[in-house]
Amino acid sequence: MAYPFFAMLFRMKYIHRWALMRNTLSENLSEHAMETAAITHALAVIRNKRFGGKVNAERAALIGLYHDSTEIITGDLPTPIKYRNEDLKNSYKQMESEAGKRMLSMLPEELREEYTSLFEPTEEDKELWVLCKAADKLTAYIKCLEEEKMGNREFDHAGRSTLATLQAMDLPELTVFMEEYLPAFTLTLDELNQGE
Repeated sequence: MAYPFFAMLFRMKYIHRWALMRNTLSENLSEHAMETAAITHALAVIRNKRFGGKVNAERAALIGLYHDSTEIITGDLPTPIKYRNEDLKNSYKQMESEAGKRMLSMLPEELREEYTSLFEPTEEDKELWVLCKAADKLTAYIKCLEEEKMGNREFDHAGRSTLATLQAMDLPELTVFMEEYLPAFTLTLDELNQGE
């Protein structure tokens, strides 16, 4: 029997984000997942090294990698629609849950347990999901900065709104990342390479 889980997972590259916005460079879900995984890992490492945390940074990266994989089935519903009201938000959460179950059903029985917590968050991973949510928002803000850098004003409101959300999270590791790493995202390639 052929199990379709990984073939479906690799279709993340066909799901385009920011569909209602005029983009200077399109972004797909696969790219977003990698960026979110990298930043989730970084936030976990910063928490452990600077704030005495004891979270599993590698597990955090894995959660970041899979965090939006149900969108292979549901598609990427624009944020203004997804969170428009409580009914829509709850309906979308139910759709995500069903999509997660569908994805898990594409694995052989003996592997499902290993992947279930990537689709159905557990209490043990609660801190990691908070870091993933912060990383997810941070990648959205970085996208807004990149678009702004290219002269695209389409993302101005999204940038301000996302920044306010990030600041309200009040996570010290997020503050460190934003102070120490975020400014480099506005630099040119030559400016990034100046230290060499």
